[in-house]
Amino acid sequence: MSIITQKNGTLEYLIAEGISAPHAFTTRLGGVSTGAFAALNISLRPGEKQENVEKNLQILADELGFDPAKVICTRQTHSDIVRAVTAQDYRGIDHHGYPECDALITAQPGVALKVFTADCTPILLWDPVTGAVGAAHAGWRGTAADIAGKTVRAMQQHFGTRPEDIRAAIGPNIGFCCFETDADVPQAMLAALGEAAEKYIRRENQKYFVNLKAINGEFLCRAGVQHIEISNACTKCQNQRFWSHRITGNHRGSQGAIIVCKGVSL
Repeated sequence: MSIITQKNGTLEYLIAEGISAPHAFTTRLGGVSTGAFAALNISLRPGEKQENVEKNLQILADELGFDPAKVICTRQTHSDIVRAVTAQDYRGIDHHGYPECDALITAQPGVALKVFTADCTPILLWDPVTGAVGAAHAGWRGTAADIAGKTVRAMQQHFGTRPEDIRAAIGPNIGFCCFETDADVPQAMLAALGEAAEKYIRRENQKYFVNLKAINGEFLCRAGVQHIEISNACTKCQNQRFWSHRITGNHRGSQGAIIVCKGVSL
């Protein structure tokens, strides 16, 4: 199983072959937004038109088969907060109106979960036994705080999910090739994982490079997940395909990840 690209006209997104629930790791390609937000921006950012974000979400809804009025968003603050949600938690398309969290889980059929990224790591989880799904946004702080493992454990707590049943996918982010940092980032990973983190850190002169995908994979493994697919796409290397905060700063759109709960009838 691997993460592959899907295309429909100008729309382009990625899926994990091991996840049967409708889902997507989105790209910049296939939407109606213009300028710095062109084209498939899924986040209501300063300067963007709400109608464009709504149209972009509808494009994804038509492609994946979900109701835009049942899409629950994260208000991301690089935390390790995981929220269990239902359709009653819908507060509109503007993520600023939602409670703070960086991961969502649900077992209610019809509910879709959405996280936003522009270099950070998107993680999707699907339990084929209970039908529960999860979506997490892991910046480097969230990665070090084990938001990946905490999302798995929240699915265990709320829905009785067994970690060994989960199918996990780690989507496009800033890769090991490009995530250059100061010492604080590797120090946080070493504090979280001990010596096991060393193989995910490379030092070059006075800077460090850190493999966030692999570290999130390590945390998923430690949480008991056995089926993990990892994208090899780097948002900075492929900045014409993805938004990269390292390239554009805040004047940009957002890609991200969406997963739809379909229950256990798949």
